[in-house]
Amino acid sequence: MLNIKTSAPESFVPESKKSPSSRKSPLSRIIVFSVVSLWAVVGLFPLYWLFDTAFSPPSDFVSIPPHMTPSPFTLQNFVYLFHAAPVGRWVLNSLMIAAVVTIGNLLFDLMAAYAFSKGRFRGRDTLFWIVMGTMMIPAQATLVPLFMIMMRIHLLNTYGAIIFPALGQVWGVFLLRQYLQTVSVDYFDAARMDGASEWMVFWKVVLPLSTPALGALGLLTFVATWNDFVWPLIALNSTSLFTLPVGLSTLQQQYYTNYGYILAGGAIAAVPTIIIFLLGQRFFIRGLTTGGTKG
Repeated sequence: MLNIKTSAPESFVPESKKSPSSRKSPLSRIIVFSVVSLWAVVGLFPLYWLFDTAFSPPSDFVSIPPHMTPSPFTLQNFVYLFHAAPVGRWVLNSLMIAAVVTIGNLLFDLMAAYAFSKGRFRGRDTLFWIVMGTMMIPAQATLVPLFMIMMRIHLLNTYGAIIFPALGQVWGVFLLRQYLQTVSVDYFDAARMDGASEWMVFWKVVLPLSTPALGALGLLTFVATWNDFVWPLIALNSTSLFTLPVGLSTLQQQYYTNYGYILAGGAIAAVPTIIIFLLGQRFFIRGLTTGGTKG
């Protein structure tokens, strides 16, 4: 007997079942693509102008009409910048501080998030919302108390004054806690039944399952720490300890500002954040849009 298929092909989808995006006309797609492309150009133009000016001679800064490309292309601003200030030391300071603060946030925020999401203790939710309430306190209101604390423990004008207050962030605890809420508790119970301690559960179960959220938190923390300006400006006095944003601010003089130096420094400051974002955007998107297996 002949085996004749009477069902519709798998690729066939009734018109009524198609998603709204699949029913878009070519014209609407062109309009959406054009609007998004225009928005991207507008958003990226300041970054382009930063690099364009950094590689342009000083005479182009005041030219009318302005040059849209360096003419001629020159490294003069970068050469003068590295001769005028210890920019290399500032970059290393920023990298070290941002790396240590990011690692600390990933570790301590995940510990707190695990306790608030899967821990079983009295007053857990009340304590969590009390911690969340601290997010309503403006950061500027904590500068004076923080300065007094750092002065009392003799950490002013040291790397510790920048690193220790930033090792844990409330918004990081919130982000990781919301992510862990979507992970089934069966993973943790199975590990405990196999004889794993809480530390083993944390290192072998919680940490691997939280990789997407940790990637998003690490990216945001690194960029925020790298760009931090106000607290390092208050806590650091020695030029050799300055971070890059603080060091670049010292190049602006009272009666004269060499925009070539500052824009070249701005270009140097922008490169690490661009690289980090390009390398970590996959984890960033996954961490903010997906979760584990629902329990």
